[in-house]
Amino acid sequence: MPSQIALPLVAGSGGPSRIVIGEANAQVADALSDPSRWPFRTAVLTGPPRSGKSLFARWFAQSGRGEFLDDAHKLEEDAVFHRWNRAQEDGTPLLIVAGEPPWEIRLPDLRSRLGAALQLEIGQADDLMAGDLLLSMAEQRGLPLGTDAVDYLVPRAGRSFAELEQLVAVIDRLALERKVPATQSIWRAALEAVHGPDEPRLL
Repeated sequence: MPSQIALPLVAGSGGPSRIVIGEANAQVADALSDPSRWPFRTAVLTGPPRSGKSLFARWFAQSGRGEFLDDAHKLEEDAVFHRWNRAQEDGTPLLIVAGEPPWEIRLPDLRSRLGAALQLEIGQADDLMAGDLLLSMAEQRGLPLGTDAVDYLVPRAGRSFAELEQLVAVIDRLALERKVPATQSIWRAALEAVHGPDEPRLL
């Protein structure tokens, strides 16, 4: 059953205030709640775009559990290695966030040390989590979507986090442009905009 983690964000910080928890990321949420169990006080978090990796990292740091290094796969490997060394010297748990696996690390010393860290990966949303994500994303936009929308959209939508986010954004835009409530005609048009005219039309 999906749930949500509230993010302790400062006022005016913008962005989502909650992380939807489901089968795809429940193990990540559990591991981040207790970094004392991590080998060498280090965890490596990977996953698809828009899946909440950075949100998890911010929650981890702002709740006082440790520090994080975001988009580590885009940084110089020497810099990541030095950051790991500093965390070891300080005794501070370090969450290293990268992109989709596999993360190919060329520097042998860094590869061996991160290979010994706790490996965490966010998977693909299942139907239950996809529905909860749609409702949460709509709520953040002030877009009224109910269970009838979820029942219609989930069987027809993709399961990538980025696509679900795009679908809600298109529904919101079309409803504003047409000055009408987001009902089935808007949902259908949004699916066609995201998937093309051959989007699935279930009976």
